Amino acid sequence: MAVHYLGIRHHGVGSAKNVGAQLAALKPDMILVEGPTEISDVLSVVGNPGLVPPAAIMAYNSIDPKESIFFPFAEYSPEWVAILYANKNNIPVRAIDLPASISFTLRSESSNEEQDNNEPLRDPLDYLADISGYRTGEEWWEYHFEQLNNDVSDHFEAVAHVMGALRSEGIPSSLDAENERREAYMRMLIRQAQNEMYSTIVVVCGAWHVPALSNLEGTSKSDVKLIKSLPKTKIKVTCTWIPWTNGRLSMFSGYGAGIYSPGWYEHQWKTKSNTEIEWLSKVASLLRERGVDIATSHVIEAVSLAFSLARLRGKYYVSLQELNEAVLSIMCMGDAILLELIKKELIVGNRLGQVPEDIPKVPLQEDFEQQIKSLRLKLTAEPKQYDLDLRKELELQRSIFFFRLEILRIKWAKRTHSRTKGTFKESWITEWSPDMMIDLIDKAFLGNTVQIAAQSIIMGECEAAQTVTGVTDLIVLTIPSELFDCIDALLEKIVALSSISSDIIDLMKSLPNLIEVSRYGNVRKSDLTILNTIVKQLLVKVFVGLPNACYGLDEDNSNQVFLLISRLNDVIRLYDDDDTLQQWNETLHHLIDKDGVHPIILGCICRLLLDAKELSEQETDNRISFALSPANDPYRVASWLEGFLKGNGMILIYDNRLWNLIYSWVSLLKREVFMEVLPLLRRTFSTFEFGERKQIGLKAKQGIVKENIKVQSFDDEDFNGELAALVLPVVQQLGGF
Repeated sequence: MAVHYLGIRHHGVGSAKNVGAQLAALKPDMILVEGPTEISDVLSVVGNPGLVPPAAIMAYNSIDPKESIFFPFAEYSPEWVAILYANKNNIPVRAIDLPASISFTLRSESSNEEQDNNEPLRDPLDYLADISGYRTGEEWWEYHFEQLNNDVSDHFEAVAHVMGALRSEGIPSSLDAENERREAYMRMLIRQAQNEMYSTIVVVCGAWHVPALSNLEGTSKSDVKLIKSLPKTKIKVTCTWIPWTNGRLSMFSGYGAGIYSPGWYEHQWKTKSNTEIEWLSKVASLLRERGVDIATSHVIEAVSLAFSLARLRGKYYVSLQELNEAVLSIMCMGDAILLELIKKELIVGNRLGQVPEDIPKVPLQEDFEQQIKSLRLKLTAEPKQYDLDLRKELELQRSIFFFRLEILRIKWAKRTHSRTKGTFKESWITEWSPDMMIDLIDKAFLGNTVQIAAQSIIMGECEAAQTVTGVTDLIVLTIPSELFDCIDALLEKIVALSSISSDIIDLMKSLPNLIEVSRYGNVRKSDLTILNTIVKQLLVKVFVGLPNACYGLDEDNSNQVFLLISRLNDVIRLYDDDDTLQQWNETLHHLIDKDGVHPIILGCICRLLLDAKELSEQETDNRISFALSPANDPYRVASWLEGFLKGNGMILIYDNRLWNLIYSWVSLLKREVFMEVLPLLRRTFSTFEFGERKQIGLKAKQGIVKENIKVQSFDDEDFNGELAALVLPVVQQLGGF
């Protein structure tokens, strides 16, 4: 009865090749791999055509899925090679590490007091790297064990010898206390496999553990004692496979150390010969796709330079370091940005694995994947944009699905600006990360489908909402998500809050979104009659309370109200309701003559009434002249101007009377006063478009405009209506009227 220990580096290409060769030579009847015992049940999936690496086993607490740990695999992972060999040859394979349930319990109980005053421990291989002149232990291992093509049995014997020497010197590992528990548990399960009378047992584990695991006889009693001291736990751990990405392979999670060049490792695994030439050919193809002029000679010169660098450094092989330096010099012409592109696209890569549809999943996860399939969406590791036309049924359903995920706070799909205007257009960008699967499983208790889970969140937040704005934000999500079962509860909550609320500012914040939803819902064919009724009720409340709410406000609050009035004015004029618009104009008329209102609000209201033709030209001129009077406080004048101009400088360009008044007011300011009000004026003019600012600057060089341009009026005696009528057919034809 023999036990063979294969010490490996997780995700090591050379280790994976050696493991495959050694298994073929030994022909074991039992394989044990490093990993928590709970994952043994899902190892049988390896070899299923639907399971395409990179993929990871997710072991999570069934009660609290956020408490989870991952075990990622690439096709060049030594453990993957061993498990695949076992499944193809119908021999048992087990995970023998400390159960995840115990690890979760230990993690929650640990206070880390023993490490508070200690410096972080080094990788044991770093000591060998220091002696041999390598930068890191990873480089040392790569040189001596991943690239050398020695006899396979000698390879693993050498690994055990090196690790034994390091451990005998008392060099600590980064997880000494945890390693003692893990190694004791692994030895116990190895003995158990021996007792089951398997003739040839192979243990595939991290190289550091080999000396400890091979000492089965001298540790039996101490292992029993240590294992009995482990905490009892009632945590139920569930395991499932999830897709992984190349980028996530660099994570230091679970049993596996991360790698920084998964795309390069995959290339080494798949390429049987001329690895360096094939790699540089890939680099050349990528650069050509990006419009870089790369010739065959560039590849030849880069190969030559890479091999020369390796020889100068005394290496017997060309590493990624030499290849990158050759690419930077020859193909990128020293441009580090192009090298970053190569690192992203090739060295790391955007590959996303796949998992079979029939593996065990929580119901919410199953519904999510089913909807992904029915809506013809794809989970990709690289960003993908969807431009949706809500008039098409499939794209409307995609939008609904994306909004529901937004409610669930699954950040796979993010809204972005649409390239075309219109309420029937939406743009979303999707980018998948394995972390999102954790968030999805964590929401499983909310319901078995995405729709039910989203409804649960809306209803819970509705009950907790304390402001009308808070409920409005929920409605803004609920309507496009078509969670109509929640609408009644939300509307009742708004009625309840608005009936007792005297916070006009809160109502003004909520109304623009409500009005936009009431208009937007028509595109989605939603019945929003009740919502429109509530909008009108809230508007009346704002009309009545706004004048008093504006009284006596300080500058900060006045600026906030100024922006709210401007936005509310815009949506009311789009609301297309004459009675509401008339009531709004009456409110503004009442407010413009009210004492104790900050000038920025008064200026804003004057401009809004002027644009709505609610003020005559003479009355507007009088109010502007009064506001810009030299007798007024310069700070109040600057604030009034900010409110009046309201981010639109065209009125200064075309209204010469207003221009002359402002120019005269500025020219009469004392220098010290001008310097103090200048920041206020800069803030006002900074909101203008670039072209507007340029024209205003040119006009300022002229100073006072002495003559206004006379505009032809229809009331002029010289106007000839018959001649003007002759032009109308041509104008109609050109305009397409």
